[in-house]
Amino acid sequence: MTTRHEPHATTATVAPSTDEPLVQTLDEFARSGALFAAETAELFASVRDHDLATLSARCDDDLGIIDIDPNGGAEVIRDRAGWESWFVQLFAQLDAMDATTDTLITRYDAVDWGETGMGVVDFIQLLTVGGLTGRFHCIVTIVWKRRDDRWIEARWHASLLRTELPEGFGQAA
Repeated sequence: MTTRHEPHATTATVAPSTDEPLVQTLDEFARSGALFAAETAELFASVRDHDLATLSARCDDDLGIIDIDPNGGAEVIRDRAGWESWFVQLFAQLDAMDATTDTLITRYDAVDWGETGMGVVDFIQLLTVGGLTGRFHCIVTIVWKRRDDRWIEARWHASLLRTELPEGFGQAA
């Protein structure tokens, strides 16, 4: 017999009340007070700043991650060694391209089940190379778990939804 337990959850939604999309910088999002917003903003800022130490401290990724590869496909990473290799290579590639990144949050939903939680983030990843900025519209599901009175990422699964690339983007790299 299977017993299903409905979670007693605290939820949060950060989304527009009109047809206009919400667009928040990482700082604005972190200050929003939404569940896991500060932690989520820290993840994105760590990638933007190529801060592997902060990113590593916030992530456990027990179940691996699925990230977006440079061609827009899925990068499946199943263990910590693969995770570290992925980010070291990514940061080196961005540095070699003299590229910068940033993130804008366009929608956010989260639920806290006590010892675990989940956030779903619609975001625009900005990639600037050679003075041109590409906009990569993405969605990510982040599973959070509580460890030692703080929240850490247990799973990341991102997908690319669409791109907005200016003429000549990618040719400058």
